[in-house]
Amino acid sequence: MTRDLDGSPRPCIFCKIGRGEIDAHVVHQDEDLMAFLDIGPIRPGHVEIIPRAHYPYFDDLPEPLAAKIMALGQKIARVQKQIYGVSRVALMFTGGDVAHAHAHLVPMVSSDDVTSRRYIVEETVTYRAIPMPPPEDLAATVADLRAGLMQVG
Repeated sequence: MTRDLDGSPRPCIFCKIGRGEIDAHVVHQDEDLMAFLDIGPIRPGHVEIIPRAHYPYFDDLPEPLAAKIMALGQKIARVQKQIYGVSRVALMFTGGDVAHAHAHLVPMVSSDDVTSRRYIVEETVTYRAIPMPPPEDLAATVADLRAGLMQVG
């Protein structure tokens, strides 16, 4: 259970996704983990990996589970590199939007795809709306990633 800013309890959206109560574009799932497309991707193929069990932040994860997330992240990153023709993939545990430990895997097309506020010169940063790819684009992305995972084992 996560909490709103006012402290009131709110059901965790990632727990609901992990239990199959909310649909997701699933790339991989097993008894401990689920990997699915981010609905507001930084770049096409942006994947999130969550533990099915609720842990608020990455430092709350048991080490074996954290290691399992890293291993799956490496496999998915190899596939992302092939599909998107990038030389690197960023992996980050941010915890900014949802208090459920989750790793982001972002194919790095540009060096500033994932950046820090310390590199931004402007006092006020403006943002655009979260990109929302159409379902058919998400389905095609999932198919490519799943096929790639089958090849890397």
